[in-house]
Amino acid sequence: MTIHTHQTTPTQFVEAKGIRFAYRRFGKPGGEPLVFNMHFTGTMDHWDPLVTDGLAATREVILFDNAGVSSTSGETPASVEEMAANAAAFIKALGLAKVDVLGFSIGGTVAQALTVAEPGLVRRLILVGTGPRGGEGMASLTPEAQAVFGATYANPDEVWLGAFFTPSEASQAAGRAFLKRFRLRTEGRDPEVSEQVAPAQLEALAKWGAPRAGALDYLREITQPTLVINGSNDVLVYTMNSFILQQNLPNAELILYPDSNHGSQYQYPTLFVADVARFLDAEVPFQIQKD
Repeated sequence: MTIHTHQTTPTQFVEAKGIRFAYRRFGKPGGEPLVFNMHFTGTMDHWDPLVTDGLAATREVILFDNAGVSSTSGETPASVEEMAANAAAFIKALGLAKVDVLGFSIGGTVAQALTVAEPGLVRRLILVGTGPRGGEGMASLTPEAQAVFGATYANPDEVWLGAFFTPSEASQAAGRAFLKRFRLRTEGRDPEVSEQVAPAQLEALAKWGAPRAGALDYLREITQPTLVINGSNDVLVYTMNSFILQQNLPNAELILYPDSNHGSQYQYPTLFVADVARFLDAEVPFQIQKD
């Protein structure tokens, strides 16, 4: 039996809602699979192999492209809720009745909306570098994000050094190591996203981040055990948003990694895998002690 990894897992396809979803499924079968939801303009190949393979050592992981992204057909919708509906349709098309869900950045907003819309589908939730509806600085790209994404780079991949890592020597070194891992898969890579994706995702983020009365009320509906993870100085989705999530979710734990930015899980992949595995494997992740 062939044991596939991040580098070797073939891309498969499944139809749902008239969309041909591209996905990769690998790891140790048994229990609920962990479904990954990707960041702004990212594809399946933007995940860190140390993270995906690390988690796949003890559970099954599923990577996929949402509608209109890279190898998946259709158009990217301009709302987080529609993206979440697509994610739910994809999961159900695989015949899965219960999954664990991980969302990074915009993927984290999709994961929240998915859990609210389909609470019976989600066992546990992991939110990385993301924020709530009406979050701090989430109605548009932050000034720091605009500077990073508006700059010109000799090597286009180097945009991620400013987006995901702090200016410190240690963080930049971790970023350069990540960029090497990022390109390890050479065969069957996902194509880069089309020009339609970024504007649609930006519109979706603007709607999600727009200030409104009662913006955080929906978080009380997410009763699943939740792990919130971020860097100590996230300049794309401000770290304060992770604290807001943890304070308003009924059953949430918060971890902030030191000297780290939006891609803290890529700066500390071994620690991240250990923290996520511990959370997912715990019989009772968090238990409130009563006096």
